[in-house]
Amino acid sequence: MTRKLVDVAAGVLLRPDGRYLLGQRGPDTVYAGYWEFPGGKVEPGETPAQALCRELDEELGIRVTHLRPWLRREHLYEHAHVRLHFFEVCAWEGALDDKVHSALDWVEPSSATREPMLPANGPILKALRLPRVMGITDTARLGVDAQLEALDRALDAGLRLVQVREQALDAGARDRFAREVLARTRARGGLVVVNGDIELAQAIGADGVHLPARRLMALSERPAFQWVGASCHDRAELEHAAALTLDYALLGPVLATDSHPGAASLGWSGFSALTEGLPMPVLALGGLSPAVMETARDARAHGIAGIRGIWG
Repeated sequence: MTRKLVDVAAGVLLRPDGRYLLGQRGPDTVYAGYWEFPGGKVEPGETPAQALCRELDEELGIRVTHLRPWLRREHLYEHAHVRLHFFEVCAWEGALDDKVHSALDWVEPSSATREPMLPANGPILKALRLPRVMGITDTARLGVDAQLEALDRALDAGLRLVQVREQALDAGARDRFAREVLARTRARGGLVVVNGDIELAQAIGADGVHLPARRLMALSERPAFQWVGASCHDRAELEHAAALTLDYALLGPVLATDSHPGAASLGWSGFSALTEGLPMPVLALGGLSPAVMETARDARAHGIAGIRGIWG
């Protein structure tokens, strides 16, 4: 049976401490007792952003002053086929005055979620656990010892996502280096993904694997890791990453880089256009540092990835 496609706007309200808001559906609603992100149906003549601002005013009594388009996902329920437009709601006016939910709760991304959760919202919870900054290792420039020292400094400063990309090291040195990165990052509660080498990622027990674009496009199914991401350069690669249900993608270069002088860059408008409507988070890459985080997120990026901008 064909179900009518219903557009729904959903808001991820974010506090400065990183917690996000969930609401528990009331007793007289479909999926009563399930937890969800606040929002509602897009009415005729509304954009999803306009619908979300209206819904948050009606449901929670707040007036949105800053929101960012984030992810778009589709889900087929028994009663409806929904297309959910997720926005990060970064600032609002007024105190929460809930009018429709049985309960509200501010949730820490790294903690256990609230159950039961609306099925369409499940993947969003994992996306919210993805750190906003990725550091990509660079022993070819820094050397192993200096890279590990830089890693420690970055981890102490809050870095929680590291990509090991060291094709220039021989197999033994790469294995030792990757294990050391994993031990240091895990000790701070962070995640490590290994670039390209699925066997090495499995051998050391890494959290996941990061696929170069050529490897991504050759695959027809997702590798069996908790976290799988890929480097992308165009919309076709991004859409293939989405089709494989990858957890994130890197897209760039956004700005000019010292490592590729003269190479064409996307700019923030190009990045935003390529990432519109995707179901997974995309980290911006190329000439970036944490100083541009707000600019990146306003351009639809989940966060940023970098080499020199992370290690110095």
